[in-house]
Amino acid sequence: MDYTKIKEAAQAYLPAMTKFLRDLIAIPSESCEEEGVVKRTIAEMEALGFDKAEIDPEGNALGWMGTGEKIIAFDGHIDTVGIGNIANWEHDPYQGYETDDIIYGRGGSDQEGGVVSAVYGAKIMKDLDLIPEGYKILVVASVQEEDCDGLCWQYIHKEDGITPEFVVSTEPTDGGIYRGHRGRMEIRVDVHGVSCHGSAPERGDNAIYKMADILQDVRALNENTATDADEIKGLVKMLDPKYNPEHYEDARFLGRGTITASQIFYTSPSRCAVADSCAVSLDRRMTAGETWDSCLEEIRNLPACKKYAKDVTVSMYMYDRPAWTGLKYETECYFPTWINKETAAHVQALADAHKALFGEERIGSPTAMDKRRRPLIDKWTFSTNGVSIQGRYGIPCVGFGPGAESQAHALYAAVPMNYHPENSTGDVTVYRAGKTDTKFAND
Repeated sequence: MDYTKIKEAAQAYLPAMTKFLRDLIAIPSESCEEEGVVKRTIAEMEALGFDKAEIDPEGNALGWMGTGEKIIAFDGHIDTVGIGNIANWEHDPYQGYETDDIIYGRGGSDQEGGVVSAVYGAKIMKDLDLIPEGYKILVVASVQEEDCDGLCWQYIHKEDGITPEFVVSTEPTDGGIYRGHRGRMEIRVDVHGVSCHGSAPERGDNAIYKMADILQDVRALNENTATDADEIKGLVKMLDPKYNPEHYEDARFLGRGTITASQIFYTSPSRCAVADSCAVSLDRRMTAGETWDSCLEEIRNLPACKKYAKDVTVSMYMYDRPAWTGLKYETECYFPTWINKETAAHVQALADAHKALFGEERIGSPTAMDKRRRPLIDKWTFSTNGVSIQGRYGIPCVGFGPGAESQAHALYAAVPMNYHPENSTGDVTVYRAGKTDTKFAND
């Protein structure tokens, strides 16, 4: 494979890529409102000569190159979060600007730059005949990730019937190669009480007071150590082989789990009455060794939850917001942890391509990167569509996204020819929290 030609092709497409990215940035594309950027992406795919470009019923853009039976996929979510108060922006988030070093605007990094790179990476593969025999390339510009990461791939895998050999996530990695991340859950705790007039609160049962006790226990769960003296063992315990003998090393790689209260709600007849219900939302980040069952039971077993057990309900949120197409694909708000083996064939395909294109030294901030060799093989701190791709379904996934390093699309173009399936060794997963078990699950 001629890596010089790949880099030359990538450089030649830079003006077209820049225009494409700035077009995407200029189109507002919050979750469930991605129609404009999806259609603009399909138009780019068609103009570049993709063999097929289509929109599935959920609204994901799917672009195909090649005719083989096996699939290598590149995924990037096309939706963004909102802009908040536009007055707080130094420049218009949709018009943006560009310099020799950056393209500025909402979604440029997270994550439309990755979509643009993947689209042009596939074009270079076609130009230079880099699609291996028996394979085809799928580029996915996915929707609703910011709202419900992985929902798009639940649909793509279960309803579109697509199972790639492996998936490259183009989420930002600052040019590193990422092989996993922590999972997360959105948990709700409801507490019931009895209302009465505020002039005689002893006649009622204040739900807010009960919740106050529970929240202190939740805080302790996040902040405590895990010594014998701690009644509530902190989540840091999962880094200890005593509490997590099979996966403590994986947990140390990913980082400890966390929990925090993110929202609070109540009902009361008036400001002069005792509250008769209170509820909170909990953001729970999961490390290796933690499962959806263990996390829910952990809350139920908190001292305050056990004290008020008959009045406490611990549950998981459901997501049912319609896509821009109108499709409603309901799922629980559970996003499993996953980690690859560093030696997995699909991880090494990216590492080998990176070395061939960019050498063994990182390209980026000298203060941060000068002591790191190879490409940096690491993990995300946030959650990605990998929660479904590999976390739910065990489809191998690996991350490489535009960041401080340039020409991500050059690396994408070189990946398929560096993939050696004969080096695969069965299940590449070190740990994944796995599927769900509710009647709402799409598994």
